[in-house]
Amino acid sequence: MPTAYINIGSNQGDRRANIARAVALIADTLNIKPQLSSAIESEPWGYNSDSPYLNIGLVFDTRLSPEALLDALLSIERYISPASHRKPDGSYADRLIDIDLIAYGDTAIDMTLTPAGNSLTLPHPRMHLREFVLLPMLRLAPEWTHPVTGLTPADMLHQL
Repeated sequence: MPTAYINIGSNQGDRRANIARAVALIADTLNIKPQLSSAIESEPWGYNSDSPYLNIGLVFDTRLSPEALLDALLSIERYISPASHRKPDGSYADRLIDIDLIAYGDTAIDMTLTPAGNSLTLPHPRMHLREFVLLPMLRLAPEWTHPVTGLTPADMLHQL
């Protein structure tokens, strides 16, 4: 059974409560008991904001396809906060919750559309640039290797 690696972040409202709600909804919806990393705080990535993020990683085995899993995760994300993650100019915006599918076992997908029309690339195309993704992944799955580059989370952290 493939292993999914998820990252959840929040920089608005009660960040811990937002993340706890997302974790609970993911666990209930997918009928799983994920392993969780400890939370880390980071500055917003890709835009300026005075509101730092709190991020955690999740890892769990799943029978869902990567496309079905992404659709389920984004449905949960929209349920918690239907607000756009982008400003009208296309730049990132602050958010109550952000749920990203980072990796799905050793699957590499260049780009595909899910049944719900979401765009999917695996592993996440910017994971190697984001310490707030790599640190939780290192704690949860230090042995994981990127299916294209062959790098571990530790290797990618060293390259930041």
